[in-house]
Amino acid sequence: MRDVDQSTAAAWPWRTGNRFRLLEDGEQFFARMLETIEEASACVLLEMYLVESGIIAGRFIESLARAAGRGVRVCVLLDGFGSLGLSQADRRRLLGAGVDLRFFNALHWRNRLRNFLRNHRKLLLADGRVAFVGGAGLTDEFAIGGPDGLPWRDLMLEIAGPVVADWQRAFAQTWRRAGGELEVADPPVYPDNAVGATGRVSLSEARQRSVLANGVIRRIEGARARAWIMSAYFVPSRRFRKALRRAARRGVDVRLIVPGPKTDHPWVRQAARRFYGKMLRNGVRIFEYQPRVLHAKMIVCDEWVSIGSSNLDRWGIKWNLEANQEIENAACADSAAAVLDADCGRSEELSRRLWPRRAWIGRLQERIAGALDRRLDRWRRPKAP
Repeated sequence: MRDVDQSTAAAWPWRTGNRFRLLEDGEQFFARMLETIEEASACVLLEMYLVESGIIAGRFIESLARAAGRGVRVCVLLDGFGSLGLSQADRRRLLGAGVDLRFFNALHWRNRLRNFLRNHRKLLLADGRVAFVGGAGLTDEFAIGGPDGLPWRDLMLEIAGPVVADWQRAFAQTWRRAGGELEVADPPVYPDNAVGATGRVSLSEARQRSVLANGVIRRIEGARARAWIMSAYFVPSRRFRKALRRAARRGVDVRLIVPGPKTDHPWVRQAARRFYGKMLRNGVRIFEYQPRVLHAKMIVCDEWVSIGSSNLDRWGIKWNLEANQEIENAACADSAAAVLDADCGRSEELSRRLWPRRAWIGRLQERIAGALDRRLDRWRRPKAP
């Protein structure tokens, strides 16, 4: 495991001189992403898990088509399962406009368990200069609104600087696995002493135990003041839970911001809740987000931040390709912590004293969901495509 971590660190080193901007909710980050596509002059690279025909997807299709029409190289890589909601008409629009459209691990009955291997990453790059990484998909739920009329809560990170070249290289690797070679101009070269924040690419591969998750655990184990995690589907491993409990016992401010009653996967929420009692008894503070469906993923440990697609859940670690941006910078960490703290104020904090008195129906749901979670976790992981 250590050899894998070291080789990954060498492949994706820390880079100085970056600028990071945290974008909150679809109205803000979709507008900035579309603006970036419109400004692109050489290449646009889009890697996305969840895409569904509708208003938001339509806006991106139109923008990508315009970019291809003015001679920009446009490469779009969608997950074979996450894009099932993209209509054939929209696929033809992309192809007809000259967009190079590919799919990761298209579903097929012969693949059997390999059908569970998914590309959960969310990444947009333009001209090798700007990148966006986060947790949102191209569906109306993230901006127009879900069934309750409210848009889902999510975050995207805008990135500029030397680390963008690594994100372009990461895209090229996955693009190659989908059958293509990326032929675009090299990103600009930045001086080694460029002023800005330090950051690095953090990837998780379905073929191996998650280097991304291992890195988060090490940060929690070394945290001195705070370890705050926001996750939409947080069903953590035993090692993860133990790291959180130990940190809380040694006086670290450990917080979890997780979904409340409004969630698109209620049984995942129930599977996670069976772990809450022991964490609460050890001093972990747990906040259930109330206003909307929570879909964001972000971790802050002291002066370190990680933002991206990973929920740090056991299913994602085992089956998904994930992508996060790590940042080592006090100002960025304080800015991210302010966002999390505000969301704590929009949440209901669970009481250690009252938790054992919760309704019996909730306990039953937790047991059933937990049994299903354990069953799924025992499935043998096949080789990734």
